Amino acid sequence: MIYTVTFNPALDYVVRLENFHPGETNRSDSDGVQFGGKGINVSIVLRNLGVESVALGFLAGFTGRGLEQGLRNTGVRTDFIWLERGLTRINVKLKAEEESEINGRGPDIPSHALEELFVRLDRLGEGDILVLAGSIPASLPKDIYRRILERLEGRGVLSAVDAEGELLRETLPYRPFLVKPNRRELGEIFGRSLAAGGEIEECARQLQAWGARNVLVSMAGDGSLLVDERGECHRLAAPRGTVRNSVGAGDSMVAGFLAGWLKDRNCAAAHRLGAAAGSATAFSDGLATGDEVRALLKAIPLG
Repeated sequence: MIYTVTFNPALDYVVRLENFHPGETNRSDSDGVQFGGKGINVSIVLRNLGVESVALGFLAGFTGRGLEQGLRNTGVRTDFIWLERGLTRINVKLKAEEESEINGRGPDIPSHALEELFVRLDRLGEGDILVLAGSIPASLPKDIYRRILERLEGRGVLSAVDAEGELLRETLPYRPFLVKPNRRELGEIFGRSLAAGGEIEECARQLQAWGARNVLVSMAGDGSLLVDERGECHRLAAPRGTVRNSVGAGDSMVAGFLAGWLKDRNCAAAHRLGAAAGSATAFSDGLATGDEVRALLKAIPLG
């Protein structure tokens, strides 16, 4: 079973308008609510690809109830921990000439609620996959990802980590099955701006030297690069399409990779499905459907 952890879920209020004028009353051309948080995005796209998962994390208040019910309505299994205080955050995603975001802070997570999460994670065992994705609320220890993987060490649980900076780097000694930085995040780990494919491969291999088994790097319009656990490097060009949405594309890539790998344990094929899923979300107004991913997969050559 795949389990995803989202420490700070959200209801994303997505507003589209042709032009945004600061300081004035603006009226949307369209709007809608999506269920946000990187781990939640992974669970939704997995469900769209026919792969079951369980979404873990913390919810609070009426916004949390709306998020949980919405996920269940889409067929995503949940096992959230309910907080006594606060509200699950609302993020405003403004899509006009440029994309802008106002992200809520979210509720504080007390120590006893974190212990409840550890109890749930202690049930994981051989062959389970744990996805740790996104930033950490200020109320939690900054090394929480490392603590989780340390707790699970030796149980045969595969981990996938999509995080930035030290949050990602601290997990590497625990041999995560997959890490997925984008080009900017990878460069920031090494204090460099990465332009050429050779530089990106070099840094990806360094993450492997530090412990990662598979390193998948998303590069927006320049495609993606995978250095797999056998040491082989796979490059895929970005498929053609009009980018409509950047939110959730990386999470969709993680979901596609895991869904592909579970099918036949082939990293090159998993890379292709991950690339198709990430691009399909980028070309959509929301997270990609299974049909959108499969249609785009046909346009991606074998890498």
